[in-house]
Amino acid sequence: MYEFKLPDMTCGHCVAAITKTVQALDSSAKLEFDREARILRVESEKGRELFVAALTEEGYPPA
Repeated sequence: MYEFKLPDMTCGHCVAAITKTVQALDSSAKLEFDREARILRVESEKGRELFVAALTEEGYPPA
């Protein structure tokens, strides 16, 4: 499981955009959000760097 600190994730729209981005890479990925702490946890067989690149491109660069 990967954990990402996403300082720019502030609302439900952010969660929806991030979900869409992650699932485009891995449709079977399991996501867990902690919006207050601005943390995303992803359970996936794909490499962490793929998610870092995709999240950054979407506008949610991990800290």
